[in-house]
Amino acid sequence: MEFCDCGGLMLPTSAGKMLACSKCGKRSKTEGGTVVKEKIVHEKRTTKRATQEIVDTLPMVESDCKKCGNKFAFWWTEQTRGSDEPETQFFRCTKCKTTRREYT
Repeated sequence: MEFCDCGGLMLPTSAGKMLACSKCGKRSKTEGGTVVKEKIVHEKRTTKRATQEIVDTLPMVESDCKKCGNKFAFWWTEQTRGSDEPETQFFRCTKCKTTRREYT
């Protein structure tokens, strides 16, 4: 890290060949040992999957299963999109365990 005479931090310019003071704007050439590193960290998003033990305790609703024709499904909601969007409803057939979703 390099500092300017005024005490400001010398930051690399967009071209990367010069340093500019963050306080007074003074520019200087980078010294031979100056290395600029940028590390971008991406947070891995995880989604929670409903396990069968949890699903068996969920409320049931009448809902026709297109796969097996059963009339009942467990249901729950999850916030799968932005917080300004409505929740997504999930329905899991009580017979064949097929899961479908509805965006409300």
